[in-house]
Amino acid sequence: MKIIDFKDELYILKYLENHPWGAGKFLYELMINNKVEEVLGSKSKVVVMVDNENVVSFATYAHQDCIKDETLFPWIGFVYTEEAYRGNRYSQKLINHILDRARQDGYKKVYLATDHIGLYEKYGFKYLESRIDIYNDDCRIYTYDL
Repeated sequence: MKIIDFKDELYILKYLENHPWGAGKFLYELMINNKVEEVLGSKSKVVVMVDNENVVSFATYAHQDCIKDETLFPWIGFVYTEEAYRGNRYSQKLINHILDRARQDGYKKVYLATDHIGLYEKYGFKYLESRIDIYNDDCRIYTYDL
């Protein structure tokens, strides 16, 4: 297993092209249209855990997410682990990798927006508040102190 930043790996694009999760499909569209940084902010990355050329888990490390607030950044978003790999804490390893990167980049906090309750708390995230996101959905905002 290794964690990489997406550059132009065709096998990752093929994996996301027909992804069953709507957010995965949206991320694919951003990637093939070179709009990741335009939509998620400059220096945003798609971070992927791979097992040879099999995608295990993916997430984004971004300046913005579905909550429009320029005072909150960076964000971890689009967190997903392939069903066959679940139960092994791969998403936690991927999140920890991104948290380490945020520390190296000098950030004091990282944010995460989700509708899940009880998932990210076990990784050390603390509930901050709920807000309506850019899609007009109720969204929980979590923070992680670095």
